[in-house]
Amino acid sequence: MKAYPYPRLTGAVTARVTAVQLRGAGDSREQLDSRGSSVIEQVVALGMAERDDWRTARLALTATVPLREIEAKGHWSDVEVVAVLTEGITNTRTVTRMEPRSDNHREWMGEIELDRDHHADRASLVVHVVATVQGVAGRIIGSTDQEWLIDVTSDVPLRDRQLDVSSVSFARGAEWLRGFREAPWVVDTSGRMPAVRLNSDFEGFPALVQDPGSKMESIVGEILLAQMCADVWTAVFHTAIGDLETEDDGTPLFPSDWRGAVLREMLPDIVPGRSEEDALREVHTRRAGQGSWTDLQPRIQYAAARRAEVPRILASTVRDIERLEQETLA
Repeated sequence: MKAYPYPRLTGAVTARVTAVQLRGAGDSREQLDSRGSSVIEQVVALGMAERDDWRTARLALTATVPLREIEAKGHWSDVEVVAVLTEGITNTRTVTRMEPRSDNHREWMGEIELDRDHHADRASLVVHVVATVQGVAGRIIGSTDQEWLIDVTSDVPLRDRQLDVSSVSFARGAEWLRGFREAPWVVDTSGRMPAVRLNSDFEGFPALVQDPGSKMESIVGEILLAQMCADVWTAVFHTAIGDLETEDDGTPLFPSDWRGAVLREMLPDIVPGRSEEDALREVHTRRAGQGSWTDLQPRIQYAAARRAEVPRILASTVRDIERLEQETLA
C-alpha cells in the first residue's frame, strides 16, 4: 500500500463514459453504438465503429467525488478534477480538466479526445481529484480505483477480451445450479464480475448461441444473446441495489465498483426526471418496504431491455426472417 505525506480522500471517486463521438474525414461525426461501451466492464470498444475512417474519438465523462468528506474535513482547497488518458505502447498522455455540474461540486463533467494516430491498442482512462494541500498545489488526493480501458481495435467491450460465458450441465453441475435444471441459462453475480452459465443439457443450445451455423441459427442466436444481455442487466441491478451502504441518516450511497456504474446507468429509466441521488433513495426506500417495490419491476425490465438493445435487435430479427422467407420462396 502506497503511503502519502499528506491527507487524502477515503471516499470513492468514480467515473463513467457516457457517450463517444467519432470524427472522420471532412469533419463528419457520428455516435458510437451504445453496444460499443460497457459500464460493467468499464471498457469502450472503438473497433465497433461502423466507419473505418474515423480519426478522433471524443469521450464524454461524468465523475463523482466524496463532496461531504471534502467539506467536512477541510484539508483541501482549490479542488479540481482531471481526466488522464495514457497508453504505454505509444507513450501518449492526454489530460483534460473537468467542470462541476451547476453548483453541485459532487458531480463533474468533461470531454477527452483520443487521436487515432497516437494510439495502437488500449489506452487507460483515469480520473484524479487534485487540490492544494498544506500549501502545496497540484497534489492528487483521490483517484478512481479502476481505470476505463479504451480499446482502439476491439469490437467487443470486454476487459479480459473474452466473454465469461460457459456451458455446464445444470443437472450434474454445482449444487446451486441443480435448482435451475430446466432453465436454458442463468446469470451468476456471485463473483467479481457477472457471468453467464449456459445449460448444456439443452441439446444444441450452447452451440446455437456460441457457434451458430446457418443463417437462421445466427438470427435466433442474436435474439437469444440480446435476451441474455437483458437478463444480465436485470440481475446486476438487483445485486447492486440489494447491498448498499448508507450514511448515518440512512441516505444510500452509490457503490464504488461496477455496481455503482450500473445503478447510475439504469436509474434514469427506472425513476425518470429525478437526480441520481433522489432516484437511488426512492428505489432503496421502496425495496425496504416503504412504497411499492412491485410497481418498479416493469421499469427495471424496460431499463434492462434498452441497454441490451432488445427492441432494435428484435425489429432487425423480424426483418431478417421476412427477408429469409422471401429468398426461400424465390
